Amino acid sequence: MVIEHLWSWIGFTAFVLAMLAIDLGVFHHKVHAVSFKEASIWSGVWITLALIFNAGLYLFRGAEPAVQFFTGYVIEKALSVDNIFVFVLIFTYFHVPATYQHRVLFWGVLGALVMRGILIVVGATLLGMFHWIMYVFGAFLVVTGIKMALQGEMNLRPEDNPVIKLVRRIIPITSTYEDERFFVRHARQLMATPLLLVLLIVESTDLIFATDSIPAVFAVTQDPFLVYTSNVFAILGLRSLYFVFAKVIDTFIYLRFGLAAILTYVGGKMLLADISPVPTSLSLGIIAVILATAIIASVIKTRQRKPQRSTSPVENSEQKEISHKHLLLYNEKQRERKECRSSPKESTR
Repeated sequence: MVIEHLWSWIGFTAFVLAMLAIDLGVFHHKVHAVSFKEASIWSGVWITLALIFNAGLYLFRGAEPAVQFFTGYVIEKALSVDNIFVFVLIFTYFHVPATYQHRVLFWGVLGALVMRGILIVVGATLLGMFHWIMYVFGAFLVVTGIKMALQGEMNLRPEDNPVIKLVRRIIPITSTYEDERFFVRHARQLMATPLLLVLLIVESTDLIFATDSIPAVFAVTQDPFLVYTSNVFAILGLRSLYFVFAKVIDTFIYLRFGLAAILTYVGGKMLLADISPVPTSLSLGIIAVILATAIIASVIKTRQRKPQRSTSPVENSEQKEISHKHLLLYNEKQRERKECRSSPKESTR
């Protein structure tokens, strides 16, 4: 059994590395701005691969592990949308060109996979040794969910990031971007570029988000393999998801409250696990309803906010009058030009 699980870990890790190599070495070998169409196709690819993996779990390990993986995947996918909000703020703050954003997210995702793997191993070990850790995770998720619902607009303050402060002390930073490079040499001196600072902020931000999302998946299953694979598939699809939703992310104004409700529900589920356990399939349905409600309410509210084009007779008459004045001015200028052209001929006569 142990050897079987070991081969599962090795096979999945090899698959992830192969997909990342294909992504960077083949499809994104040349630096370019990712289009909406390209991002949509890659989003579909990652979701399809996750569903195929889920079907494999159902065939080889049974229905319950498959439902647990899918529920964890949905939770991670939903919570990863919060990352997109922050990525938009980071790239806007640092004026990162669109052509370099994919490179930052690629290496950011690679670092996130390593950090989340470490956190999952630590979390699974603690849960295996101390059962009461589950209540700590549950209480933490409830508090985090309440804070998320009550927090105001997010403010980005990179200058307060301890990682950035440390890097500035260790190595000098160039004043401008140096293509897509993280390091350059000027006058034989090794220097970091602002793109490295952006990458470090993305990494540290994801680490903070991981402290919320990983315990949330542990509320669904305590199988480290299912927790890790659901995290990996959600994170791998995060890059393409960013380029799909980056320009319309502000549309989902109620999504933060939906994510807060999910965290609070999952935390409560962990706290009541020994008293009144909730079936995983029921949790999946509740999470899906919360997400759908938040998205639909956001779309309806956003449409109501859009300014309606006025069709009042007064405004229409004013617009016609302005257009008529512009036409008169244009005709007058045209006559003046003709007169100026004809004046030299008349003088020679």
